[in-house]
Amino acid sequence: MASVELTNVRKVYAGGVEAVKGVDIDIKDGALCVLVGPSGCGKSTLLRMIAGLESITGGTVEIDDKVVNDLGPAERDIAMVFQNYALYPHMKVYDNMAYGLRNRGMPKDQIDKRVREAAATLELTHLLERRPRELSGGQRQRVAMGRAIVRNPKVFLFDEPLSNLDAKLRGQMRVEIKNLQRQLGVTSVYVTHDQLEAMTLADILVVMNAGAVEQIGAPLDIYEKPASTFVASFIGAPPMNLIPVTADESGLILKDGTRIGAQGIVVSDKDAIIGFRPEDLEVATGTESHIGGLLLDLKVLGVEPVGAESYVYGIIGGERVVVRVAGRSVSQPDDHLRVIIPKEKLHLFGGNGKRI
Repeated sequence: MASVELTNVRKVYAGGVEAVKGVDIDIKDGALCVLVGPSGCGKSTLLRMIAGLESITGGTVEIDDKVVNDLGPAERDIAMVFQNYALYPHMKVYDNMAYGLRNRGMPKDQIDKRVREAAATLELTHLLERRPRELSGGQRQRVAMGRAIVRNPKVFLFDEPLSNLDAKLRGQMRVEIKNLQRQLGVTSVYVTHDQLEAMTLADILVVMNAGAVEQIGAPLDIYEKPASTFVASFIGAPPMNLIPVTADESGLILKDGTRIGAQGIVVSDKDAIIGFRPEDLEVATGTESHIGGLLLDLKVLGVEPVGAESYVYGIIGGERVVVRVAGRSVSQPDDHLRVIIPKEKLHLFGGNGKRI
């Protein structure tokens, strides 16, 4: 096992395109770090630089307190799991898992011991004599993970390993990967564009945007206190509702000109953005107090029942929002609801998108 530390890591391609912009990340020994962000944000490039598959323009990558910038992938003691599995179709599962160890010249008895131990851990023992074409997608992914495990590396690197699986199987594999990583205790870096996958897997979550780190922290800390409107809108399903406002001495003015009181809420920027999670907005019954919160009018556009809860889609102050309510909603399109955002559930961002 080993720690992984990135210090001011940069990647600039020909023509001056800066794909990774001075990233600093400290991953403790045994932690599972997830890099998440939209396509083109630099997360896969960063992973490839850790692996030694991509050259580093500036900064340092350290594995186990050793700078590895100039070392090749084979010298870094890492193992990668890719989204396309990269299994040899003509080889049986046993041979796919043993192939790398044979190339290293490891004794046959040690290879057999490692392969069978990994197969038992991944529930692949009964599949060792099959070929990849005889396996399901989830089984193939487990074989790819087994091939990495038998190497007993210092660091696991996962490059969107579940993206080829259907939604149900992805959910099952997330649990398997998390449990396996905890069981093995191997430091891991995992890349995904799926924020749900990122939230459920990560010990430390790194949200990336346009080659830079927007926020690093524990998943729930980032969910509850996003550092920017980008993070607020990317983390969460549905994402946080964001409403531009103009602030003056008497309160807040919404995009459509509606003026609302904001007792106890201090907005330092003249142009600001208020945010709230879909589950944090309350429908007013007419008897509750909204002192210390915001009382707003929501025009209903539609309702989406999804079983134990419903999503109410509507407009507040000229901006589209979504509200999550328990059970079935009795609201209909064109209804007007009075809704409350409690002060403690309100998020405030400046005009520059950064948290106030």
